[in-house]
Amino acid sequence: MQKKPLIETNPHLATTAQYRKALVTNVASSTAIETGASVESIARLLTESRKASAVKKTGHSPR
Repeated sequence: MQKKPLIETNPHLATTAQYRKALVTNVASSTAIETGASVESIARLLTESRKASAVKKTGHSPR
């Protein structure tokens, strides 16, 4: 008998939005336990999209 992956058999993982929300909640709660920060603040950091700021090259050594 061939086993199906969990993502195919679990109805909570069927839609990408539900899966993403559950993943963020899981990671945020685990991180909150380890760091002492609030779950909400960590979840907000995980879900907000960030643009990488451009690094300005000056040609000089930082030392």
